[in-house]
Amino acid sequence: MTEAIEITPTIAVPAQELQFRFIRAAGPGGQNVNALATAVQLRFDLAASPSLPEPLRRRAMALAGRRLSQDGVLVIEAKQFRTQAQNREDAVARLVALLQTAAVAPKHRLKTRPSRAAKERRLSTKKLRSETKRQRRLPPESN
Repeated sequence: MTEAIEITPTIAVPAQELQFRFIRAAGPGGQNVNALATAVQLRFDLAASPSLPEPLRRRAMALAGRRLSQDGVLVIEAKQFRTQAQNREDAVARLVALLQTAAVAPKHRLKTRPSRAAKERRLSTKKLRSETKRQRRLPPESN
């Protein structure tokens, strides 16, 4: 495993902050699946990690959803592949993808108002439509 996992050019997570547990996985593998623990459970303490800036941490915690435990630990399970190495790489890749998504700050929305001309155009088209529908009506019956 490398010294640090690069999230962005300015942010990296030291490998020491990641904890891996190997567990038995259901699925393909034949009898091998009963003997070997090939699934990987990656645990990363998102709430207490000193390597993440606070805004990124908040966005990542919101994105994590139910993968986040009560005490702020992110748990990613990878069991797609038949080998520990591939599942470990998959878990790390999913962690990096989550943190990269959280690293992108949302754009600040500026409030805008429609111009007077836009309001007048909208009202004039409404009047035209109203007039068209009024002309399609049956004339009132006179007794």
